[in-house]
Amino acid sequence: MARESEVQEDGELLWIDTDKPLDRLREDIPKACAANRFGVIATHDLREKLKEKGIEYGGECLVFEVCNPQKAGQVLEADPAISTALPCRITAFRTKGGGMRLATLKPTQMLDLFESAGLKGVAAEVEEALVAIMKEVAV
Repeated sequence: MARESEVQEDGELLWIDTDKPLDRLREDIPKACAANRFGVIATHDLREKLKEKGIEYGGECLVFEVCNPQKAGQVLEADPAISTALPCRITAFRTKGGGMRLATLKPTQMLDLFESAGLKGVAAEVEEALVAIMKEVAV
């Protein structure tokens, strides 16, 4: 069960803590994404990736690249430069305090890097979906 029932904000970051172990999050995130019309494009286990490069990382961190194809198509049609901010990511990592946290960057703030004011509504919809995914997974 989540320690905080609501997603928290810290600047450009949205996050929620959970008591679920990393293995369970690895299973639950793709299910929650599918339920919210997102797909998981790739999952990166950063501890394993660093280990492959000879670097020991004592933490736990998974990065899920997630995408809603319809929303991605809309923003790419409007401004292909936005591809530099795609796909969205949801991370699951162990905090310094020992708990697990889900986090993502705010799409609404990422959009501010581009001159695409007409896409604010799309970014807000994506952000709302990412929040829903993290809330669903955290409990």
